[in-house]
Amino acid sequence: MAGAPLAQASTPQAWPQKPIQLIVPWPAGGGTDLSIRILAEEAGYRLGQTIVVINRPGAAGTMVAPLLKAALPDGYTIGQLPLPVLRHALMNKVPWDPLTDLSPILQVSSTTFGLLVPTSSPWHKVQDLLDWARQNPTALMLGSTGMGSTPHLAMEELLGAQQIAYTHIPFKGTTDQMLALASGNIMAGVNSTGFAPWVEQGKLRLLAVFSDKRSNRWPAVPTMKELGFAQSVYHSPWGLVAPSGTPAAIVKTLHDAFRAAMFTPRHIHELQRYDQDAAYLDSPSYKQTLLQIAARERQLLQRMKLLAE
Repeated sequence: MAGAPLAQASTPQAWPQKPIQLIVPWPAGGGTDLSIRILAEEAGYRLGQTIVVINRPGAAGTMVAPLLKAALPDGYTIGQLPLPVLRHALMNKVPWDPLTDLSPILQVSSTTFGLLVPTSSPWHKVQDLLDWARQNPTALMLGSTGMGSTPHLAMEELLGAQQIAYTHIPFKGTTDQMLALASGNIMAGVNSTGFAPWVEQGKLRLLAVFSDKRSNRWPAVPTMKELGFAQSVYHSPWGLVAPSGTPAAIVKTLHDAFRAAMFTPRHIHELQRYDQDAAYLDSPSYKQTLLQIAARERQLLQRMKLLAE
């Protein structure tokens, strides 16, 4: 009997034993935030614990990296990893490295980007916008989700190739940008498909998408590629990560729960609301993809002279 308590104490407890925090580096209410909340609920059912979404917007979605680096590697704090995190670390000298300070759990989806104007805008084609901007240097007020975000670089490369000067207006997230665009406070904007409800409600006009092929949701909208801008193809895959050093068994538990949650009808339906599909990769494959993306981003930023010295 004397040995019983010792044996009981040495038996590892099942994980998790308390709620998990999921950092989302975007404001509440955007497309990514809403779909992740559904994903978190479904994964929480499978883990037997609540997954609490914590919004930490700003800095083009990069706040998640320093917060995760500072968190304990126990699996109770995880985060959504958008592509700008990799890019920001290449553009700036930061005290964290997304490739070494973060442990990939799984890739979830990728994003479609579009160029939008208010429905009251006289521009009905991309060329209309480009012609006006060329004739009125710096007068085009164009919004994105932040400096160094994919929407920012997409337009920076497009307009730079056309030698068109414009005024960039960064926002913290989709909702803020769409409100400014719909109200006419900015003239155009590039964003992910969190813009879908605004287009469907007739508040915004979608001029083009930055995809390889036309969207099934908006088949009449051309791609930038077919309009003659071959370099204007942008995807922004995202997934979930934990602090580096999180035990492999915990990462696997998280992976298995979120993988099952990804393919629930409820989550798939939510992704489709924003013209997204499930793009699953397991932990090792997601890590390899992040390494490949970082290499491509380095080349792009070097070409645009945005790479940190």
